[in-house]
Amino acid sequence: MAAPDELKETLVAMARHARQASRQLAASDTATKNRILLAMADGLVAGEETILAANECDLAAAAGLPAAMVDRLRLTPERIAAIAEDVRHVATLPDPVGRVIEEFAGAKGICIRKVSVPIGVIAILFESRPNVTVDAAALCLKSGNAVMLRGGKEAIHSNLALAAALEASGRPAGLPDG
Repeated sequence: MAAPDELKETLVAMARHARQASRQLAASDTATKNRILLAMADGLVAGEETILAANECDLAAAAGLPAAMVDRLRLTPERIAAIAEDVRHVATLPDPVGRVIEEFAGAKGICIRKVSVPIGVIAILFESRPNVTVDAAALCLKSGNAVMLRGGKEAIHSNLALAAALEASGRPAGLPDG
């Protein structure tokens, strides 16, 4: 286990990279974000063998956990295909960035608009459900945000494999580093 200072330095470096990536994502147009999402979905399917092997490591370490938790942890070819299909679905959703939420005339006829914008960097801690890694990444990307994810320790190998597949397939399509 890393020393507290080393862990802090690692997290700060990750956050800085994510902040830089968030600036690029915030400026990305809808077509770019959708292209990245579709490439990521394809990358999940292409990386199925590696993802399943990583998931087997997590399942082997899950001995003694409740059956329901093991089931949530388990990935299968069908579940990976469904997760990839969910990412493809996110690509079909309207882009939330730039949506006018409210508009009214203010004093002296000034037009005032409330417009949705990316937040920047979103950090998410979640339980051992590997699909959340992909769902959160896809939704954050669609909304122009970078994301830092930390899933439960029971799914560490699966989450790392899923994140690697998303990153490797998303980069050639325009996903920024970090």
